[in-house]
Amino acid sequence: MAEEEQLLIPNDEYLKSGIHIGTKFKTKYMENFIYKTRPDGLSVLNLQQIDARIRVLINFLSRYAPEEIMVVARRENGWKPAQLFGELTGIRVYTGRYLPGILTNTQLKRFTETKVLLVTDPWPDRNAIDDAFKMGVPIVALCDTNNQANNIDLIVPCNNKGKKSLGLIFWLLTRAIWKQGV
Repeated sequence: MAEEEQLLIPNDEYLKSGIHIGTKFKTKYMENFIYKTRPDGLSVLNLQQIDARIRVLINFLSRYAPEEIMVVARRENGWKPAQLFGELTGIRVYTGRYLPGILTNTQLKRFTETKVLLVTDPWPDRNAIDDAFKMGVPIVALCDTNNQANNIDLIVPCNNKGKKSLGLIFWLLTRAIWKQGV
C-alpha cells in the first residue's frame, strides 16, 4: 500500500491502460526496464520505473515554456492524445509524417526552433530525432521493449503502441503541467 501511495496514480490504473505490456522482442537498451517475460513471450515493464521516469519527464519539461517544447507522433495511436495534449498545454505537436528539415532548414515554410523534443516512438519518429540531434536539442522518447536508444537523452519506458497507454502518459503530463501553471 505504501508503494502505491508513491505512484502518480494508483497501480491498477497503470495496469488498466496496459502501459506495462511490452513486445516479444527486446533490445539491450530496454533490458533494465523489463520486470519479467510472460509465458506467451511478451515482456512486462517495471511499473515503478515507468512511474519514476514519468516523474523525471515532468520535472524536465517544467523547465521549459510550452512554446519551447515539440511533440512528434507518427504512429496513429498517438495522434489523438498528442493533439489534445497540445491543445490543452500550448505545446507544438506534429502528428503523421514529420518532414525532415523542420528543425534544421531555415528555408522551409514550416521551419521551427525548439528547445526540447518528445517523440512517441523512436523508430517511426527517427527523422525528428535526427534533426533534433543535429541541432543539439535534448530528445525524450517513449520507448517500448523493442526500441533502440540511439541519440536519446531520456528514455520513458512504456507501451508506446497502445491508445490507452499513450493517452495515460499524455494525461499525466497535462495534469502535471496544469498543476505547475505552465
